[in-house]
Amino acid sequence: MIRLTLEDGMNRLEDGIAKALMIMDGYTASALFSSEEYMKYYDCVYLLCVQPPPNDYSWQLHERFKKALEESIFLKVLPSLSDKNGAPLLSELRRLWANYKSMVKCLGGFYLYLDQRFSDRETAAPLSEISVCCFHDLVCTAFLQKFIDAAILLITQDRNGQPTDQTFLQSLSNFFTEVGGKTRPFCYNKFEEAILVDTGNYYSQVAPEWLLNYSSAEYASKCLREERGRACKILHPPGVEKLLQIVHWKLVGEITNQLIEKQNAENLDASRYKVSFKSLLKPQPSLPLPSRKFCLATRK
Repeated sequence: MIRLTLEDGMNRLEDGIAKALMIMDGYTASALFSSEEYMKYYDCVYLLCVQPPPNDYSWQLHERFKKALEESIFLKVLPSLSDKNGAPLLSELRRLWANYKSMVKCLGGFYLYLDQRFSDRETAAPLSEISVCCFHDLVCTAFLQKFIDAAILLITQDRNGQPTDQTFLQSLSNFFTEVGGKTRPFCYNKFEEAILVDTGNYYSQVAPEWLLNYSSAEYASKCLREERGRACKILHPPGVEKLLQIVHWKLVGEITNQLIEKQNAENLDASRYKVSFKSLLKPQPSLPLPSRKFCLATRK
């Protein structure tokens, strides 16, 4: 068997890692590596793993992989996000997350044997999990509130009829789902909670105005349709149901008496409406009423 020292092996591998980091700038792996180069780095990792102790350097390789991920985040991701807000921030996050995943796929090819070797060890996480955890811990921790603020801004602009790219919202929701997986739902949960609270605040503000100026049944129905269309793109189904119940509560439930008074005062014929006012007053049985905690939050 060919013997390879840790120093020589790491020196060879460093060249491949440095080139792989260029993927964060938009280069493709196929443009950076030939098949022969790719196999050279795979063989390097393989040799460093299969040598008998004390020359088995699996753990050192494992740590170098994690360090390479951290370098890409500290050098490329965090600086690029720090000076942006709103739609530009979400656009840049989408670009960087896509490049990061491509870089991880490339590095994972070099480290494929190591990943397979550690797959049965409880003490080592899969490389794919390490890559997601690094991005979650270093990027989401630093920018979670900025991401949420950017999403709320776009939703507000969309509600006000301003041109918006809703794919940014969908990408952000997908991002939170990907980095959270099944065990780290915190980011998505905070994202959903912020949208629900903002929705309640928004309709608390507009309800008195539309009560004076619009047909109650038609306006409430229109809002519910628009909110459903938007929410289905960015929230999981339970979140969509929560949001619709909040809209219904704010536009109908909280001001039921005023709505009835307006109808009686104007002596309107319910048959004039495509949507029955009485049907809007009925609670939606499949959806829970807003919690006391939520009601208090939207009054702050």
